[in-house]
Amino acid sequence: MLKSIIRRIVRSLGYEVRRRASTASIVKGLERTSLEGSLAQIRDAGVAPATVIDVGAAIGSFSRQCHEIFPNAQYLLIEPLDEYASCLDKTVKAIPRASYEIAVASSCDDLVTINVHPDLVGSSLYRETENGTDVNGFPRIVKAITLDRLVKERDAYPPYFIKIDVQGAELDVLRGGEATLCGAELVLLEVSLFQFFKEGPLFFDVVTYMKSKGFVAHDILGLQYRPLDHALSQVDIAFVPENGPLRRFHYYATPEQRLQQNREFRSHLQQMLALDQVS
Repeated sequence: MLKSIIRRIVRSLGYEVRRRASTASIVKGLERTSLEGSLAQIRDAGVAPATVIDVGAAIGSFSRQCHEIFPNAQYLLIEPLDEYASCLDKTVKAIPRASYEIAVASSCDDLVTINVHPDLVGSSLYRETENGTDVNGFPRIVKAITLDRLVKERDAYPPYFIKIDVQGAELDVLRGGEATLCGAELVLLEVSLFQFFKEGPLFFDVVTYMKSKGFVAHDILGLQYRPLDHALSQVDIAFVPENGPLRRFHYYATPEQRLQQNREFRSHLQQMLALDQVS
């Protein structure tokens, strides 16, 4: 309450109070808000997946970045578009104990139709709501496989880190991987804030589903803004088990950290007030 009052007073003087960047924004040389910084924080908190499952692998860039943080894990990449096969060949050669499967990860083993977009990147099982463009591309029939089946076939062992970026079909993937999800200690999902995909889940739907499975949000990264009006459109949410090791502490800071923050806040405020007196 006091901080809120101080901020209002400072704003009335034409200034703004912002928290200064601290060493907490850097994790061992990595920007905390980056993918690598987020994964490094999670690793340093004790998470060590035996298997990383990269669903919607595309060229394999996520797995390559993740391997820098979790070099000892097995990597299982899943990608429905064979246009990416040559890139994935290089990726699995660069990562020990990595393999990939050309297929859609879905809720059942079957043949499904995927909408192959002109840019390839946005290809999805769901059609987009956008009108007047060729965004949905053309349909292609591809093989679908469940996570549970693939994990069993590849002898992939828990604990799992599941990353899913499949343009609106994230919950379909999880419904075909309920046993795998039970063995996960980290799940990274791309989530939409607008109804970009017909019948695709939104932010609330995904968070609610994960809560029903015993997972809660731990981190938010990868913020994307749509060109239409620059509104926040998609984010990546890292989910962890609600009662897992990353949820041991629910307080904000140690007494020493709180004291240091208060000193910095008061010092910054005094500087702002002194500047106002000079002007």
